Amino acid sequence: MPLLKAPHLPPRAPLPWILPSLFAAFNVALLLIFSGLFFAFPCRWLAQNGEWAFPLVTGLLCVLTVFSLVSLNFSDPGILHQGSNEQGPTMVHVVWVNHRAFRLQWCQKCCFHCPPRTYHCPWCNICVEDFDHHCKWVNNCIGHRNFRFFLLLVLSLCLYSGAMLVTCLIFLGRTTHLPFSLDKAMALVVAVPAAGFLVPLSLLLLIQAASVSAAERSYEGKVRGPRPRRPSPPWAPAA
Repeated sequence: MPLLKAPHLPPRAPLPWILPSLFAAFNVALLLIFSGLFFAFPCRWLAQNGEWAFPLVTGLLCVLTVFSLVSLNFSDPGILHQGSNEQGPTMVHVVWVNHRAFRLQWCQKCCFHCPPRTYHCPWCNICVEDFDHHCKWVNNCIGHRNFRFFLLLVLSLCLYSGAMLVTCLIFLGRTTHLPFSLDKAMALVVAVPAAGFLVPLSLLLLIQAASVSAAERSYEGKVRGPRPRRPSPPWAPAA
C-alpha cells in the first residue's frame, strides 16, 4: 500500500501589523519614560523648593497628552465596511452636494463606490471617510471620526514639550550655584528631546491649522497637486 505524503503547507506570511504596532507601543513607552524622568528629577527639585506651579501645570498637560495619545490609538477613523460584488465598477453613482454633481469612484479592494473625500489606505487596507493620512506614530488612520483627537494630540504635545523645556531651563538656571548632579543630568536628558520635538510639532500644528482653515485634508493636497496628468479626486464634478 503506497504511503501518502502529508500535504506541504506553505509558510505563513509574517503579520504586517506587528512592527507598526510595536513602533506605536514604543512611542507610548518613550513618552512615559521621559515623563517619569522629568517628574522624578527636575520637577521634584522645584516642588521641594516651593515651586508647585511647575508640577501642577506639566502634570495636567501630561495627563492630557497621554489621554489623547491612547484615544487616538484605539479610535475609529471612519472605516467604511466592504461592499459586495453585486455592485460593479461599470455602474455610475452620482451624488449632489451644494447643488453640484459629484461622481463616485469605485474601490476595487473594498468593492463599493467611495463617498466624497473617501480614500483607500494602503497600510490598513481599508477605506476611510474624510481620509487625512495614515499616522505611523500611532499606527492608525486619521479620518472623519478621530481627526479631533489628532489635533488634540498635536496641540497637547506642543504644550507639554514646551512646558518641559521651560521647566528644565528654569531648573538649570536656579541650580547654577550647585555642583553637577544627577538632577541636572536628567534635566538635560529631558530638555534636549523636548526641544527637538517642539520644532517639528509646531510646524505640524501650523500645517494642520492651515488645512482646517482651507477646509481640506493633507491627502487631498497630494491628489490635487500641481502635477501633469494627475487623476482627479473622487469628488470631482461629473462631466
